[in-house]
Amino acid sequence: MDTCRVGRLIAVVLFIAVLVPGVLLARAWWLAAGLRQVAGGAVELVEPTAQGMQTLHRQAQHGRRLRRTGFLLGLAGVVASVVLFAEASVFLWVPVLVVGLLTGVLLAEATRPRPRWAMTVPPRRPRRADQVSGWLVWTMRGVTAAEVVAATILWRSGELSDPVGLAALVIPLAAWLLAEVALLRALLRPLPAEGADVPLDEALRTWTAHLVTAAASVLALLPLGTLLLVGGIDLGDRVTKSVDLLPVALVAGGFSALAAGVAVAGFLLTWLRPVRSNARALAG
Repeated sequence: MDTCRVGRLIAVVLFIAVLVPGVLLARAWWLAAGLRQVAGGAVELVEPTAQGMQTLHRQAQHGRRLRRTGFLLGLAGVVASVVLFAEASVFLWVPVLVVGLLTGVLLAEATRPRPRWAMTVPPRRPRRADQVSGWLVWTMRGVTAAEVVAATILWRSGELSDPVGLAALVIPLAAWLLAEVALLRALLRPLPAEGADVPLDEALRTWTAHLVTAAASVLALLPLGTLLLVGGIDLGDRVTKSVDLLPVALVAGGFSALAAGVAVAGFLLTWLRPVRSNARALAG
């Protein structure tokens, strides 16, 4: 009896401990929201050049166009799931639509048109730390790697069908690749020559870095949480002679990943509003 009580206490403590990373990730994105306010506020304090205003309009139109394309891709995926799986597809509608929308976000940021303002000669480039927290970027990479490992293990053990296993591998990897392309482009692009356009440029880089990091994180966290829950529930059905903490850790990790994915998605929605400038000199 004492052994059972100790085992339950350890399981509860382990469950709470595994939830901590998700809480820390949500807090990091809360701090990133402050960086967004600073970058947006800096844009309001300057009067950008005509080229700067044109760049903002082009970037906003490009983002809206590609996000609409992603939404249409999601709708096409929903229709395809209905054709292939009939009534069973009702559980796939929301995930497919989310994948389409986030794919549109990633494509929009990875294919941003080059700003038309004059660049510095010789070219000067910003630091990655000025655009996005390295902790957020490496978390995105880490959860993507964890999701790929979990999907591979479950697929090889026969827990996932071939279509599900393939989707669980391809979607997070493709999202990660698009995010890395967007981050690299934002890092390598030279700074503008006009000082008035520098705040706009910094805000655009900040928006891109956080959008792609958040989108790729969501597309890794939500599948990872689902896979961990599946693995933990399956392991929980087996009978052991002693307290088995692995199913508890997997289930707790699954809940943590799902909660973190939903939290990051909430912050992602706040970053979708394009960079804007209300400069009075150019308002007319």
